[in-house]
Amino acid sequence: MFIAGKSVVGDGPEIRAFDPVEGAELEPGYRYGDASHVEAACAAAAAAFGEYRATSSERRARFLEVIADNIEALREALVARASAETGLPQPRIEGEVGRTTGQLRLFAEVLREGSWNGARIDPAQPDRVPVPRPDIRQRAVPLGPVAVFGASNFPLAFSVAGGDTASALAAGCPVVVKAHDAHPGTSELVGRAVTAAVAAVGLPAGTFSMLFIPGVGLGTTLVTDPRIKAVGFTGSRSGGMAVVAAAAARPEPIPVYAEMSAINPVFLLDGALATRGADLGRAFAASLTMGSGQFCTNPGLVIAVEGPGLDAFLAAAEDALEHAEATPMLTPNIAASYAKGVDSFDSAADLVVRGAPGDDRTTCRAALFSTDATTFRDSEALQAEVFGASSLVVRCVDEAEMISVAADLEGQLTATLHADESDHAQAAGLLPLLELKVGRILFNGWPTGVEVGYAMVHGGPSPATSDSRTTSVGACAIERFLRPVCYQNVPKSLLPNAIADGNPDALWRRIDGKLSQD
Repeated sequence: MFIAGKSVVGDGPEIRAFDPVEGAELEPGYRYGDASHVEAACAAAAAAFGEYRATSSERRARFLEVIADNIEALREALVARASAETGLPQPRIEGEVGRTTGQLRLFAEVLREGSWNGARIDPAQPDRVPVPRPDIRQRAVPLGPVAVFGASNFPLAFSVAGGDTASALAAGCPVVVKAHDAHPGTSELVGRAVTAAVAAVGLPAGTFSMLFIPGVGLGTTLVTDPRIKAVGFTGSRSGGMAVVAAAAARPEPIPVYAEMSAINPVFLLDGALATRGADLGRAFAASLTMGSGQFCTNPGLVIAVEGPGLDAFLAAAEDALEHAEATPMLTPNIAASYAKGVDSFDSAADLVVRGAPGDDRTTCRAALFSTDATTFRDSEALQAEVFGASSLVVRCVDEAEMISVAADLEGQLTATLHADESDHAQAAGLLPLLELKVGRILFNGWPTGVEVGYAMVHGGPSPATSDSRTTSVGACAIERFLRPVCYQNVPKSLLPNAIADGNPDALWRRIDGKLSQD
């Protein structure tokens, strides 16, 4: 573990990563920390906050870039270790290294661009009648220390130096990471990279800490520590809701940005099915089985009107999935949960196809089911996420029933429409409904794969996330860890640079309602 720049070994129960390809535990062993380590990390973060929040945007940007440089310097070791700990192929991990460093550098750009400050100035109007207007200014300030819970399925991009950590650090918030037990070696390597960057840039040591702690007990202790002011979480629905409940029960409730559960509906419209049903079936199978289906954006639900086009889709998907090899899952526990989820579908829907069998203890055997719209709407089990390469096709009798199914869905991360030009009128009817259900709507693609940029939204209504107003991926993620402060008639010599006269940081600011660089 790392607490305020120091390497620490816990004295709790041992943790060992598991290689799902070899079916064996990995060296070395790690140990859980205890409540004293949580206390030390939170105390260090609180002590660092005042100095860290006062650093310039340029210094924080440089800090993020040094973290990225340090991670890239470890690329070979990181790829080998993360692949061994997760069973994910090395090319996938190579891509995740790039995504992780890309996120860090994106937030460096965000800091230098400056609009994150939210600078607004309403100049005084002393002669206004009947009441003079005071000088009113606004900017964004960081919330305070942030607790980040690393994800199992992205050992880099949603883990120790992933998007939650990068956006919180960019906002000026120290971070305490609860690293995931499934990839402790990867977490240690990245933790060293971040810790070294803190020292290299000369930041307060408590800017970053990383802990191995048991989730139910000490995870709650971390969330409820009064010095923690926000939480970033990626994981299961049950885990996320437990964190939300713990944060809400504090004497001072704090925001929790939890990404949890989604089945990401795919709508196959009539024209697209008629012209390319078989091609869509093959592409769907490839998206479903990518990474053993261990993506939060996996296409776990397909909705279409019955007919020859859907028959062609199902035939092609069945053929592709029947020959799909069983592939490693991240951990034996995840593989067991997947098998249990598939069993629950098996008793409630019609089986279309299973992939090739494998070692049920560690592998994912693809599964595709189908059902009618009425059965789907009446079954809570069929609407639940099965984390892995399993999906359900809902057969509708007409367009009205398709819209009815869409209206009954829970909140989701994504919705996908496959539509030809002849389907655009039908798509126009679905879009207003889907805007209320999901965070990202995409056409003629597949939801797996989330671009990191300025316009991305990776979020959605509950249970996809605990707060649908934000995103956990992309430039806007910084807004989760900021809050607005208004300055009324503050002496000009005391104003922070972002809203000072003369615009010393050359920011775009909204002055009397108009954007300006004055």
